[in-house]
Amino acid sequence: MAMASKTNTVFAYTVVYVKDVAKSTTFYSKAFGYDIRRLDDSNRWGELESGQTTIAFTPLHQHETDDLTGAVKTPSSGHERQPIEVCFAYGDVDAAYKKAVENGAVPVSEPEEKEWGQKVGYVRDLDGIVVRLGSYVNPPTKH
Repeated sequence: MAMASKTNTVFAYTVVYVKDVAKSTTFYSKAFGYDIRRLDDSNRWGELESGQTTIAFTPLHQHETDDLTGAVKTPSSGHERQPIEVCFAYGDVDAAYKKAVENGAVPVSEPEEKEWGQKVGYVRDLDGIVVRLGSYVNPPTKH
């Protein structure tokens, strides 16, 4: 069996397609505790300071992507959801959940202990995307 070669590959972005980039960037900043790294004057691209991987926002429809890779399809009812879930880890999940809801997140399920040893709560963002707020499964190490 061949060994995988080491590369300089880094998971760089998660791009979330939203109705209003400026609103979503501000909402995620306030509701989930991230600083805004960038919001283009065009309001077609926003980024949050989120560690090694950037969380970015872009409009649902734009000719660059719709023409190349197809249009983004959103759920047609409240009983459907996006095929993505955004997950954030916190030391205090209850406080994070409360802050998110106070800043406009729609409550789905209050934080509760799961059988795998993680405390997890769920909310929805401005576009109905499910956001999981969980405790650290493996707490970050201090350097």
